[in-house]
Amino acid sequence: MALALLVGCGAGLGAIAFRWLIQTFTRLLSGHADYSAVGHAAHPGLPWLGPWFVVLAPVVGGLLYGPLVQRFAREARGHGVPEVMYAVAHRGGRIAPQVAVVKALASALCMGSGGSVGREGPIVQIGSALGSTVGGVLRMPEDRRRLLVACGAAGGIAATFNAPLAGVFFAMELILRDFAVESFGAVVLSSVTASVIGRAVLGDEAFLTLPAFHVAHPAQYLLFALLGVVAGAVGVAFTWVLYLIEDACDWAWRGPEWLRPAVGGLLLGGLLMALPQMYGVGYPVLENAIEGRYAVGLLLVLLVGKVVATSLTIGIGGSGGVFAPSLFLGAMAGTAFGATAHQLLPGTAGAVGAYGLVGMGAAFAGSARAPITAVIVLFELTGEYSIILPMMLAIVLATLTSRLLSRDTIYTLKLRRRGIDLDGARLGSPLAGASVCDVMEEPPAPLPGALPLEDAADVIARSGHGVLPVTGRDGAYLGVVTARAVAEALTEPDPALDAQATPRVVADLAERPPAVKAGAPLSGALHSLVTTDGTGLPVLDAATGEPVGWLTHQTVLSVLHAGPPGNR
Repeated sequence: MALALLVGCGAGLGAIAFRWLIQTFTRLLSGHADYSAVGHAAHPGLPWLGPWFVVLAPVVGGLLYGPLVQRFAREARGHGVPEVMYAVAHRGGRIAPQVAVVKALASALCMGSGGSVGREGPIVQIGSALGSTVGGVLRMPEDRRRLLVACGAAGGIAATFNAPLAGVFFAMELILRDFAVESFGAVVLSSVTASVIGRAVLGDEAFLTLPAFHVAHPAQYLLFALLGVVAGAVGVAFTWVLYLIEDACDWAWRGPEWLRPAVGGLLLGGLLMALPQMYGVGYPVLENAIEGRYAVGLLLVLLVGKVVATSLTIGIGGSGGVFAPSLFLGAMAGTAFGATAHQLLPGTAGAVGAYGLVGMGAAFAGSARAPITAVIVLFELTGEYSIILPMMLAIVLATLTSRLLSRDTIYTLKLRRRGIDLDGARLGSPLAGASVCDVMEEPPAPLPGALPLEDAADVIARSGHGVLPVTGRDGAYLGVVTARAVAEALTEPDPALDAQATPRVVADLAERPPAVKAGAPLSGALHSLVTTDGTGLPVLDAATGEPVGWLTHQTVLSVLHAGPPGNR
């Protein structure tokens, strides 16, 4: 609980800093607080360029964040949430500490220079990296570290959108993918803490300011149900186009990756010149659409333009989220649907804007397939409770439509394209239920710490192991020594020790590998095994800390060959 509070504080402060970075870079590179709301305006600092500066803004941004991402944190490229999902499911919640800083700078530069992406993906990755770093510094077990990652994600969403409930359910439904009571309590605490900090600085107002809507005729529920199907299909189409354009960019680009965002920025700049409403996140455009200020034809143009602009931003190597673009698409599709329904059924359809609001949640549900999160997010972002029933109906139907049309969501498809199946790993992993003590071997005979290196080399060569345990004079476990370390010490002697004529012994090279306990889950010990030199790891007794077994790659392969525990 104390760590959840700490991570929530950090995520709240990180969200504040991130929003400030976006505002700063947007004003610097566009000359306006939100360029999507001002049309083809000129940059106040570059009036001689007129509106054509918008063609160069993405190029300048790409030249800044492209090398930054390539050099320091390549996982900061893209929309961020799949990387966090993978870290929680397969890496014990381990996320490199530098990801938070690089992601914040890269995403703020990308959005500030015209990238048509959202800020939920970056803030999830920023908060998650913070939680992972806290867990790593304090050497927390993997299950606790994963929970801290979810706490960071929830805190980031809560603070940046002023939506504490949305942060909680986003983290539980998409990041942790379960609703355990203990996890729920910690995530709630982190989300509330981050939200309080965010409100203290950013204010306590609904994220979107929209007019009040209500359902005036029971027949409208049928229209909302149909809208759910349509918006769900729009969400799936967005997913397909996103990765189609990303593949096209991968196929076309042959230069260095750090230069890709700048060169691709010329294409994005050309699109922004034609549709300046696509600059950045575009919330003013979304609000105007729901308030009925656009004709149906323009709504459809903005819908297609957003799909292409967001896909192109991600495809050229930009950094930003896809949550806000999915809301934008839902607003355009829903308002266009409502306007059409109002023309066909003027006495029944009701307010056009209500369809835009419901469409936002339905399109997100269709792309992310997270119905609980979609309902809570829309309620908190808008503060509009009066249409909660049609919203729930449309979101459920959008989720079912998405499941019928596509196996994957906009997040899991990115991982499946890399050969990672989160659901398959959870349901059918042969390692599920196996513990280290089930498969460990007898430990090999240890090397005395006082044994000279020349003699140790002979023993290791005859042992058949690339690594052996080392004991001290009293027989206590000191660590392990690898064949590689002995070979390097013999071929590259230490000049300081040679000058003292001090013979090298095994204890000089002993090192402590990551601790693997006998009762630990086998799946959790894999990361330690594959990231450590040598061919095996000692398995330690939880009480004494002495080796009681030996874990090797062969033992793990034997489990994979035998299948799940029920088949062995």
